[in-house]
Order: sequence, then C-alpha cells, then structure tokens
Amino acid sequence: MARAASAGWLEYLLLHYRWVIVIFFLLPASFFYDIYYYTRSWLVFRLSSAPRHHESRVKDVQRQVREWHASGQDVPMCTARPGWQTISFREGAYKKKFYKVAINMVDILEIDICKMTVRCEPLVTMGQLTRALIDVGWTIPVVPEMDDLTIGGLVMGTGIETSSHKMGLFQHTCVAYELVVADGSVIICSENENRDLFYSVPWSYGTLGFLTAVEIKIIPAQRFVRVEYKPCYSLDSLVNTFTEETSRVDGNQFVEGIMYSLHSGVVMTANMCTSAPLDQLNKIGRWFKPWFFKHVETFLTNHEAAVEYIPIRDYYHRHTRSIFWEIQDIIPFGNNVVFRYLLGWLVPPKVSLLKLTQGQAIKELYEKNHFIQDMLVPLADLKEALGVFEKEVKIHPMWLCPFKLPANPGMLHPLNGQEALFVDIGTYGTPNVEGFDPTQTTRKIEEFVRKVKGFQMMYADSYMTREEYREMFDHSLYDKMREKLNCQNAFPEVYDKVNRKARI
Repeated sequence: MARAASAGWLEYLLLHYRWVIVIFFLLPASFFYDIYYYTRSWLVFRLSSAPRHHESRVKDVQRQVREWHASGQDVPMCTARPGWQTISFREGAYKKKFYKVAINMVDILEIDICKMTVRCEPLVTMGQLTRALIDVGWTIPVVPEMDDLTIGGLVMGTGIETSSHKMGLFQHTCVAYELVVADGSVIICSENENRDLFYSVPWSYGTLGFLTAVEIKIIPAQRFVRVEYKPCYSLDSLVNTFTEETSRVDGNQFVEGIMYSLHSGVVMTANMCTSAPLDQLNKIGRWFKPWFFKHVETFLTNHEAAVEYIPIRDYYHRHTRSIFWEIQDIIPFGNNVVFRYLLGWLVPPKVSLLKLTQGQAIKELYEKNHFIQDMLVPLADLKEALGVFEKEVKIHPMWLCPFKLPANPGMLHPLNGQEALFVDIGTYGTPNVEGFDPTQTTRKIEEFVRKVKGFQMMYADSYMTREEYREMFDHSLYDKMREKLNCQNAFPEVYDKVNRKARI
C-alpha cells in the first residue's frame, strides 16, 4: 500500500509540477551528461583513435548478426538502443520482442578536406559534428537544428534545415553508406556502387541493414550568418514573401518562416559572411539570451524589419535551447530574464531524459492534448495547407522550412519526375480547437497531405493504413532491395516500425 501511495504521489508530481523534476533533477543530469560526452568526443577526435576502433566495432555487429542466424532466426533484428534515447516522442514497442543488436558507434572517423567529405559513425550527433567541423573551418550543407539528432536517425529517417531549399534534405548531402546486411556481410553503397541500395536506405528505418558509417559532403564555413527578419501581417503577404525568397534565382543560403497566427508571421532569410558589425552582432546561443522564437516575435510586434548577425554555430542550433517552442510547456517561466541568467546555462533538458521520466500519466496527457507533426507539402499548396492546419489544430507558433526534392529513386521523390520545391510545416504544441481527437485529426491531415502528393515525417504519430502509407511513399525500389538482401525474416517492413500501433 505504501509503495502504491508513493507511486501515485510521484505521478501527481510529474503531471502537475513537472518543472520541479526538470529543474532540480533533469537539467543537472543533462548538464553532466553533456560534459562527459563532449570531453570524450573531443579526446577521441584529437587523438584520432576512432578510425582504429571502427573496424572492430563493425566486426562486432557482424558477429551479433551471425549469432542471430545461429539462434534460429525466430524474431527479426533491431538495434539495442533503448527507445527512450531517441529524439522522437514515442518508443518502438517492437524493441521488447525483437533480437537486439548493440551498435555502439559514436565517433567522427575522418574529415577529408581534399574530397570535401566527413565520415561518421551513426550515433554522432549534430552538436558533436558541427562543433568539430566549425573548429576547422567547415560545415555540412544541411544541419538539422537540434543538437541531439544523430546521423543514423537523419539517414534512416530524415532531416531538414533552412538550407534545404538549395541543398535538399539531409539524405541528399550523403555520398556513401556502410551497412551490415542480413547475411552478416558489409556493403558500401553510393551513387556509383550498389546504387539501388544507396537510394533505398533513406526513410528505411533500419529495415535493410544496420548502418555503421556515413560519408557526408562538407562545405567551407564562414564565421557569421547575416539574418534578415521580414514581418508579414496577412496570409497572402506571408505566403508570397516566403515563396519569393525561397524561389529566388540568386538565392539565399537559408530561408525559414515562423507563423504566430494564420495572418501574421516572420520570414527570415540568411547568408554566411566573414565579419559582423559589433552593434548588430547577436550571440543568440548565449545562456541568458531570449529563446529564439520569442526573439523573432519582437520584430512582428514592433512592426519593423531588421538585420542582425549571428555566429554560425549559434545560428545552426538556434532552436535547441527552447526545443523549438516545446520548452514553454515544460518550464513555463523559462524565458523569464531572471531564470535565464540564473539557470539558462543548464537548458535544455535532454529529450531522452524527458521521455524516460514522463510516466504513463504524462504519456496519456500528451496523447490527448498534444500534436507533434512535420508535414511536407508542395510549395504551391502552402496556402491551402495552412488553412487545413488552422482548421484542424490551430497551433502557433508554426515552423515553415522550404526544401528541394530531387527526382531521385527511392521512397521520396516528386511524382512528375521533375525536381520540385516543397515546404515542411512543423506543428508542435497544444491544439486550440474544440473536439480535437488525435486519431481523427491526424488522419484528416494525412489525407490532405496524400491528396497534394506530399509526405509525412515518420518520427511522429501516423495513423495511415499500410495501403495509405504505400500510396504516400514509393516502395518499388525498397521492395526490390528487401528481396535481394533477404530481409524478410531479418528485419520488419518499414511500416511495421513507424505506424502508431508499433509505438508506445
């Protein structure tokens, strides 16, 4: 009885005073974890020890796959990484019954200036990679904003950033993958070698093999990013400005939009530069600075366009401290100037630790009252899409990020066979409509996205049927590779890992 009462008290605290747990336990735990991880990564990178260990790590994965064969192949394989360690909201239910293969690969292997590539293991994070590259004057073309996103997750799932209208999605900046496949062999694939597998890996969610290394393009990095803020006060103005800035031939290196209502928002364009006027320099990544989305909102409320300069790494990770705007639901007073100066250096808490401590009550609360989705729709359908989101969820702020979709083979490509511009509509928060039902509302939006030949990012809840999922994503090459690599018993089909019933 005492144990039950204790559990009930803890659940009540987690539900109604979650910020207490976050501030006094999760923030310090996150801080010390980051110190450990940063120090370890720095030492490994400086001592150049990672390449020497990589081969033995790959052989260990091969050994585990051979052991699965010897065990009778009763259940499919998956990585042993706990579900709570991923950045997505849910955990895979399949983890409880599949054969788990440990893949402890967390290091940057090589920066090759001559080839203009960086080679990484799959658990290298965006924060780790940008820190190492920028220190030596380089960066990758597409840097998804969250520090804890991993290379493997961005390859097997997807990744997007405000340079994507020029560079494509994260997968389009990758030049080679190394995988251990179902028979235990190692395959390297690229545009010129094992081409069909190369184009099948993105969006496959580990159902073609275990990713062990990725080679990614790199480009020269400059010290600062010059950002222009353009407030808009009508839906037409925002859509037109966003479309024009995205489609400009002379081009901006970065474009994004944040909508604060259906009829108001700020379009931001940005370009790298080598120097910055001191009176316009904004080190937005400093712990005491306002959350970025709150800072952007000031240009809207003040009715003024503006230009400022941001250090490049601060720009890349501008949404990390506030987890876009999700942190305001976790620490409601977190943007208060006193909190920022006293404890802002501890923010944000690790998403993995938030998941680990959320409890069943928090899960159910989020299930019924929270909506997290990234829907990818053709740029030409942006205005109609915003109307649909307004009707179904009415969540603000809302993130707009344009991207180029090449006509490459694989799961994701324009159906007309020609390169096209799309936009990611990111909605993260509590719906402000009556009668919100997570299942029915999501299905209505999924139906609209399929109608306009768009796509859904599959880290989020998906209620599509198998047939609807196959209608959205082209499985022809994927199915061919699964048969060729004998994946049927070794790995589940991708739908069986990403649909809502497969996640808890």
